[in-house]
Amino acid sequence: MTGSELHPIAHMESDFGTKFGIPRQAGMVKELIGRIVFEPEFRQAETLRGIEEFSHLWLIWQFSENIDAPWSPTVRPPRFGGNIRQGVFATRSPFRPNSLGLSCVKLEAVEAVKGCGLTLLVSGADLMDGTPIFDIKPYIPYSDCIPEARDGFAPRPEFTLEAKFAAGTLEKIPEEKREALRKVLMCDPRPRYHDDAERIYGMEFAGRDVHFRVEGNILTVLEIIDRKENNKENCSER
Repeated sequence: MTGSELHPIAHMESDFGTKFGIPRQAGMVKELIGRIVFEPEFRQAETLRGIEEFSHLWLIWQFSENIDAPWSPTVRPPRFGGNIRQGVFATRSPFRPNSLGLSCVKLEAVEAVKGCGLTLLVSGADLMDGTPIFDIKPYIPYSDCIPEARDGFAPRPEFTLEAKFAAGTLEKIPEEKREALRKVLMCDPRPRYHDDAERIYGMEFAGRDVHFRVEGNILTVLEIIDRKENNKENCSER
């Protein structure tokens, strides 16, 4: 690795097969569980020595779905409904010169997985399944947490919707993932400028298609369908 070349050290395994539905900020849905799987050349146990002493980690990753998209000096943050432009470096837009993202996640466990070596089980991640990770650094509270910092035009996100499930739908999601799905939906996955009570949205979560409609502040899940074509074998399933 020389000059400006970057090579992934790992990738994320998560319940999000597409970008739609991923919380807008890391840590908003703490029930979301993901696994960081290292590339073969970085699977030495020595690379993780001492990591269990930290509760949270910084992930530097790539907006892999946007690497070929052109960047612009200004972008339209969804917080403003796409109507106001802000400087790209004043936002966390994925359309950036180097397509890099930064997320803070909680380290839940260091686990050995057959065929994968040591992996990191993390919670609160806002990464799509398969996202390349370029670096991992420990979160250090006394230097990384600044209580007097201002949040500008990006105040803390809130759960804005009440999520309801049609009869028999929630049971199609594994029990340990149900609360995570509920809170993801409460974050309102729709684009900020959408407000059509008749429109039905589809979101992929945990290998299933979740179809829902929003009227007022009520989101109703209409059906959940298993994705039969989802035969991808994650490292953690080997």
